[in-house]
Amino acid sequence: MSKGTINVSVDNIFPLIKKFLYSDHEIFLRELISNATDATLKLKHLTNIGEAKGVEYGNPMIEVKLDKDKKQLRIIDQGIGMTKDEVEKYINEIAFSGAEEFIEKYKDKDGKDAGIIGHFGLGFYSAFMVAEKVEIITKSYKDEPAVHWTCDGSPEFTLESADKKERGTEIILHIAEDSTEFLEESRISELLVKYNKFMPIPIKFGTRTETLPKPEDAKEDDPAPTKEVDNIINNPNPAWTKQPTELEDKDYKAFYREMYPMQFEEPLFHIHLNVDYPFNLTGILYFPKMTNDMSIQKDKIQLYQNQVFVTDNVEGIVPEFLTMLRGVIDSPDIPLNVSRSYLQADGAVKKISSYITRKVADKLKSLFNNDREGFEKKWNDIKIVIEYGMLTEDKFFEKSKDFALYPTVDDVYYTFSELKEKIKDAQTDKDGNVVILYASNKEEQHSYIEAAKEKGYEVLLLDSPIVPHLLQKMEGSEEKISFVRVDSDHVENLIKKDDEQISKLSDEEKEELKTYLDEVISKEKFTVQLEAMDSSANPFIITEPEFMRRMKDMQKTGGGGGMFGMGGFPEMYNLIVNTNHSLVSEILSTKTKKKKERLVNQALDLARLSKNLLKGEELTAFIKRSYEMIK
Repeated sequence: MSKGTINVSVDNIFPLIKKFLYSDHEIFLRELISNATDATLKLKHLTNIGEAKGVEYGNPMIEVKLDKDKKQLRIIDQGIGMTKDEVEKYINEIAFSGAEEFIEKYKDKDGKDAGIIGHFGLGFYSAFMVAEKVEIITKSYKDEPAVHWTCDGSPEFTLESADKKERGTEIILHIAEDSTEFLEESRISELLVKYNKFMPIPIKFGTRTETLPKPEDAKEDDPAPTKEVDNIINNPNPAWTKQPTELEDKDYKAFYREMYPMQFEEPLFHIHLNVDYPFNLTGILYFPKMTNDMSIQKDKIQLYQNQVFVTDNVEGIVPEFLTMLRGVIDSPDIPLNVSRSYLQADGAVKKISSYITRKVADKLKSLFNNDREGFEKKWNDIKIVIEYGMLTEDKFFEKSKDFALYPTVDDVYYTFSELKEKIKDAQTDKDGNVVILYASNKEEQHSYIEAAKEKGYEVLLLDSPIVPHLLQKMEGSEEKISFVRVDSDHVENLIKKDDEQISKLSDEEKEELKTYLDEVISKEKFTVQLEAMDSSANPFIITEPEFMRRMKDMQKTGGGGGMFGMGGFPEMYNLIVNTNHSLVSEILSTKTKKKKERLVNQALDLARLSKNLLKGEELTAFIKRSYEMIK
């Protein structure tokens, strides 16, 4: 037996590992199983290229064993193993990783690393986050004696011969008192499923009882026979590792259920990612049915590196607007830090992000071209992703012109070019600007929508929370285009034409009316404007200026809040009074003060009601007054 000191640059690196290097202690199991997987894949590679003469690769697996009584957790592989010299080099020289030397020696014909990541290195030392002592019993595939390495978390170690006969490595963790949660079968099972569900080598954790078919001569009440089988916790060949030509739609749906067993709705469609130049990336992204609440959608895409789970926070790799999707991305070319848990921004990541954006845009365009009717039916379930992408990614914005839809309140869907062509004659104002009218809520803005439709105008229904931001971008990118919400002004003013209505009231009458209304109606809430409109239009109409309302909406979703140094935008409404309506003439001519006030209040409350502004005590008063008026 020999003793020694681990060659590290500080007196004791283990407290640093436990406290700083790995922020999440549970990843120790991921690291150790990743090492076991690498060791197995290395052996496979060596046998494939004829470097491991006389060695049978067979059907190796990784086994995780738990012994609660002995407070031990063991990870056993049938991989490449290590000689005494390799233990000295790869375990005791902590600053050196054997992966780099191995990859350099065994690069394939194209100069690539054959998909192999490091065997031992700092990942192994994550074991000391949960163990007070760690043992390694290992035998190399080479014809050399097995060795037994032991360390109690200090820089000292022992190294002696072992009687292990089979190749491979066994790691024995003596779990520390502050980490006994990792002696619970349910906790280990949880971690294996979380991190190792799709590892490329079968992982055994105990056994399970399998029910067998009954023999043909069995009686009806005879119990079905059973047998104990290995409990393999992973799927070594997940769908994303296969070629799209190998998979059918049912396979993609089955994999979706495998990844999200608690999600009962089927995905709308999928996108299979598969590229090997200028970087390696595979994966499958799914479009689920979306809601307008973007905050609850994220962190559903899982990032893997060679089938090892890394994180479900993929911002920086996947463009932000696509983080609302579900699925998996696997790439050995995404640079990770020592704990494999955080991304380092570099050129490769940016290229990957651009590739994913392009693939998603191409898929959406293909779906639109091949089945427009089906695409339109899915629009309300996917629009939040597409609109967010149009807002945040310029390249996606350009590509979206081929498939982004603009639905009307009557459920007719147009592309932007189709919409412009449809409305250009009726909705071009006197200055040559095409005015696109829209509503955000069909019920609340119904009267305004109907007024616009009576004029022959198309009204879009744009109701996602990011619409105010997106409209700003649209107006900035398109010449002589403006978006106006139908309740931002009375219908005659929404699209200014050359022809103007003539008022029935004289200038003196209008001045008298304006003075009276300013006295009766609160100036804090309403700015009174007299307008000559068609006599059939409502007498009082409440509107909210487009600019201020849009800024207020943008503030709610994270934009425009700091303008003018204001903490929030005030409620500002215009009260448009139709001087050509008979009720307005009656208000002006009525001499009885009480009746005059009642007519104004009733007309104002009806306008407020149509704008969804009449609530609480004021609504109760309106109802009471209405009943009194019809007695």
